[in-house]
Amino acid sequence: MNLSARNQLKGTVKSVKKGDLMAEVVVEIGGQELVSVITASSADRLGLKVGDRVAAVIKATEVMLAT
Repeated sequence: MNLSARNQLKGTVKSVKKGDLMAEVVVEIGGQELVSVITASSADRLGLKVGDRVAAVIKATEVMLAT
């Protein structure tokens, strides 16, 4: 699948914690962790499990940087 979003970070699923409505997915990217909260039904539809290779697509109107 091709997307217009340029902020695509490839990583590996480290954990998936599903609740009744939402799921917390931790993705390891270059030694760092990115946490995404998605619907539980989306996690089921994607069949997410530990070790899966995924792309985290970040679409935001504002990105802050700190030093």
